[in-house]
Amino acid sequence: MLRSTQGRIPATGVSGPGADRGEPLTKTAETKIALVTPDATPDGEGRADGFGATDAVRALTGAVGQGRVVLRESLRLGLELTKIAVGSSDVASAEGDRRFTDQAWTGNPFYRRVQQTYLASVDAIDGVVEEWGRRVDHRHAQEAAFASTVLTSALAPTNYLLTNPAAVKEAFDTGGMSLVRGARNYVSDLRRNGGMPQMVDPDASTVGVDLAVTPGAVVARDEVAEVLQYTPTTETVYERPVLVVPPPIGRFYFLDLRPGRSFVEHAVSRGLRTFMLAWRNPRAEQGDWDLDTYAQRVSDAIDEVREITGSDDVNVIGFCAGGLITTTLLNHLAATGDTRVHSMSYAVTMLDFAEPAGLAAFSAPGLLKMVKGRSRRNGIISARDMGSAFTWMRPNDLVFNYLVNNYLMGRKPPAFDILAWNADGTNLPGALHVQFLDIFEDNTLATPDAMTVLGTPVDLGRITLPTFVSGAIADHLTNWKNCYGTTQLLSGDSKFVLSFSGHIASLVNPPGNPKSHYWEGGEPGPDPQAWLGAATKKTGSWWEPWADWVSERAGERIAASTRLGSDEHTVLGDAPGLYVRDLLPSPTA
Repeated sequence: MLRSTQGRIPATGVSGPGADRGEPLTKTAETKIALVTPDATPDGEGRADGFGATDAVRALTGAVGQGRVVLRESLRLGLELTKIAVGSSDVASAEGDRRFTDQAWTGNPFYRRVQQTYLASVDAIDGVVEEWGRRVDHRHAQEAAFASTVLTSALAPTNYLLTNPAAVKEAFDTGGMSLVRGARNYVSDLRRNGGMPQMVDPDASTVGVDLAVTPGAVVARDEVAEVLQYTPTTETVYERPVLVVPPPIGRFYFLDLRPGRSFVEHAVSRGLRTFMLAWRNPRAEQGDWDLDTYAQRVSDAIDEVREITGSDDVNVIGFCAGGLITTTLLNHLAATGDTRVHSMSYAVTMLDFAEPAGLAAFSAPGLLKMVKGRSRRNGIISARDMGSAFTWMRPNDLVFNYLVNNYLMGRKPPAFDILAWNADGTNLPGALHVQFLDIFEDNTLATPDAMTVLGTPVDLGRITLPTFVSGAIADHLTNWKNCYGTTQLLSGDSKFVLSFSGHIASLVNPPGNPKSHYWEGGEPGPDPQAWLGAATKKTGSWWEPWADWVSERAGERIAASTRLGSDEHTVLGDAPGLYVRDLLPSPTA
């Protein structure tokens, strides 16, 4: 039985001695990594592809330096290749592997052998890397898995014309025009997308026209962020407002995609007085913005929302890194006896990085060195670099899938709202990025007094607010068990809900999809697996139990007002605002 060939990062590792690293193999592998990750360079001074190339390749070299394991897997591979040659192998692609759906992969003897040879080879490599992952710490295990995943994904026969039966057929059926269109797409991507295949048609949708169209207004603005207030759609609303804090990595409108696929729209429909913090896309001159800058802006937004609504306190929900930033503020508020926040909700947010997770990929020493150097020179990590970092964590889905579609098949990239958002990246201030990397590397956020924000040493145990925590069972960035760990770090009552899907898919999860489900259980204990075993699987979206939970903490229902803003915070313009479109107010505004 072969392992899955989708490319996994080992889930765990035990500290132990590493194998010797052979220099010639290291250099060869670094060159191959550079070929398939053009933003990486062997000296670790390239763009942020998620790992420094040297770190990843050295880890992979250590893995293949296990002589006994390599011999075992080589013998197993040799036996399987013999079966493939004589047509007796039962090797098949994993269920859900969309690369091999064409009938020729099973019906044509040549293509079947090509596929089976590739799958058997990847399985042997996986065996070597997984054995290495059991012997070393989780960071080195992740680095080796990353390198092997990129390399094996790049070598898939589907990525090459002559070994992709669907592409060959398309070329014949179109008289070669598919290849002409593919060449044009490639030239366009060289000019417009840094040589990476476009994931989405960039002209298919427009922010404020097709995306981010929930009615509302900008009611506050400073150099760091805008605050949006959304128009009520119910006759009555809950008295206590909700402030949504998105991550500064990416734009906020993944929470407000098309109508029917908008978290904001759903919250408003439930009678929640909803406000959104919309971060400005920083430039080099904002490179010194750090956790203090962002946490202080959340604090200011809370005051702006309180003044507009007349509420003494607010409920807050933080998404991804937005939850991390808000937590540093909550620590400060708890230490100073400030009660402006009534409850806190977390969506796919990690606070504890002691256990392996996809985001820990960004803590490789080579990458840390590179980021700090680039931060000193450029002030920011660019949107392209950030996009590359996340893209190469899922190379089959986010790179080679579009290489085949755009270049080999000669098709336009699809028009899809999530992909449009994903392609609309933002920069990240170098100072904030370095702090994030330090948190990933040293787990300083979860270690009492290991870091200071807003002048207050961070000790998460002092936060006693009620919390709603959600994770996603297939999340490749923020492992759900790490998200669950938030319930143990904070001291207040907590509720945990687990979504069925991946990172972004769990967030864009509107009710009404019969295939969607989530797990809901009792009070979270120390063991996440035990919680899951006792939890109840329910059809629907986690948006619903969240809205129920926060509504219970939102006070009385009062008559909704159509007026947005206040005398002090007047309307500055319509939602989605200026910052989401990289616009700045005129000097006279």
